[in-house]
Amino acid sequence: MIPARCWWWMRRGDVKKGTATPGVQRQYTGTAGRIENAQVAVYLGYAAPRGHALIDRELYLPKSWTGDPARCEAAGIPGHAAFATRPELARLMIERAVSARVPFAWVAADEAYGDNGPLRTWLEQQHEIAHLLAAVTAPPGRDAGHRLRWSHWRRRHQHRARTCHYQRQITQDHAT
Repeated sequence: MIPARCWWWMRRGDVKKGTATPGVQRQYTGTAGRIENAQVAVYLGYAAPRGHALIDRELYLPKSWTGDPARCEAAGIPGHAAFATRPELARLMIERAVSARVPFAWVAADEAYGDNGPLRTWLEQQHEIAHLLAAVTAPPGRDAGHRLRWSHWRRRHQHRARTCHYQRQITQDHAT
């Protein structure tokens, strides 16, 4: 029996100064927890019983970049670069991994991908790709501001939980 292997997607925003770095614009990044001047990339990770690694990546190019060929050329971005959403980039990486025959049992992702209808539908149509995608459900009438406030609350409490966990580990280490 082959141990379960999975792929997962993650996005990461790196806060940047200036506007010359490819893909930089004011956009939300979880790294800062707010809208900042940042560059965002989508990564495909691979996890197996013996370890994990990032196996693919795509730079997210906002429309402000793909709509400005001169800016792209100055930053060394190929002329054929077209706008793609982050879920579209995730799908592209899965297609590449499938065609390269990277073994896997399922795909997992957070609500940034799970809430994307076209990506979810595509995965459901790919019968060989089992998937587990998180989705945020909000009562009718909840706006984007509510989701951002909830996201901020969640990150703050996750940080507190991690801090408590590490403090317990340090205390236990010193006790032994």
